Amino acid sequence: TTASRKNQNTPQRTSCLFVNKMNFSRLAVSRVRVPVMATRSMSTSRPSINIAIAGATGAVGQELLELLEERNFPVKSLKLLASARSAGKKIPFIGKELTVEELTEDSFDDVDIAFFSAGGSQSRKFGPVAGKKSCLVIDNSSAFRMDPACPLVVPEVNADAIPDAKESMIIANPNCSTIIMNTVVWPIHQKAKCKRVVVSTYQAASGAGAQAMAELEQQAKDWVKGDAITQDIFGRQYIWNLFSHNSDIDPETGYNEEELKMVKETKKIFSEPDIAVTATCIRVPVLRAHCEAINLELESSVSEEEVKEILAKAPGVELADNRADNAFPEPLDASGKDDILVGRIRSDVSQPKGQGIEMFVAGDQIRKGAALNAVQIAEEVLDNYRELLKKI
Repeated sequence: TTASRKNQNTPQRTSCLFVNKMNFSRLAVSRVRVPVMATRSMSTSRPSINIAIAGATGAVGQELLELLEERNFPVKSLKLLASARSAGKKIPFIGKELTVEELTEDSFDDVDIAFFSAGGSQSRKFGPVAGKKSCLVIDNSSAFRMDPACPLVVPEVNADAIPDAKESMIIANPNCSTIIMNTVVWPIHQKAKCKRVVVSTYQAASGAGAQAMAELEQQAKDWVKGDAITQDIFGRQYIWNLFSHNSDIDPETGYNEEELKMVKETKKIFSEPDIAVTATCIRVPVLRAHCEAINLELESSVSEEEVKEILAKAPGVELADNRADNAFPEPLDASGKDDILVGRIRSDVSQPKGQGIEMFVAGDQIRKGAALNAVQIAEEVLDNYRELLKKI
């Protein structure tokens, strides 16, 4: 009933759902945003460089701005790029107001690194143009992920692939679900070698962009008011529902595009063409953090205690594995955090002892699943592969 929907005794964790539509990246989830990690002191030897963000007005673009400030990235100048309809908008950055410019072929003449998060078509159109102008592109779309000339990089896994961009001048940021999975699986793979990965994802609205997040918020408002549910983005009710990922289905295999990305990208990132990966990807009514249930079949035996020790030391990973209190990774806890939360770590009882591991992870899709991974790539370039920056 309407009365029960408005019950004031609703637990706090579901009582503050709504988002400021003008500021999706600084998302006000039902818990106060986790304080940012202690600001990293950048190496004094890092030069200040000219940066551009293509897609600056979107959710990932806004998160990139936040991360550049948080991490004291050495920005000499910053150019914000978007479509013609967004040109002229003002966006704050470190005490200044920057004006959004239209993305054109002339946008990259004086740019050292360009972060692209404007969609695949814009990346395909302007990414190679930027590269030919000696601007290093870090692209968040799927346009170049499987291109042999463009390294596909998760810094915790394969930062050493970055120099492979010397000809194309394009580094691809993996799919968000792939990043979250690979950051956790890689250190275990190093110890016991994964033969097969089975993953089921529970993916937030943020993976479909700011408009999908806004629609989830609007559907909650519609439901509370008893109004017809707005269904402009997914064409279905999202709140109180879940459904197969909204990417296209391959008619031959029955897998959707998101699932096939996880399969193909993992093989490339790990440089393991024979690793078996299968995925089932599902949309859930969560705003910005993805969860994944991961099952690993291993070549070597490893205990759950060893896995916990490995993950406790792994970069970009935080253990959240409290059996006594039944406290494990949740999307609310992962939202706004750099690290991926990992828990429910246990031996797979269907596998020979020690040769199967189960776990559950949660990671901020906008942050580590997109913007943070891109910024970490840029930091690696500045620290270890500066030869790619041809203008400095």
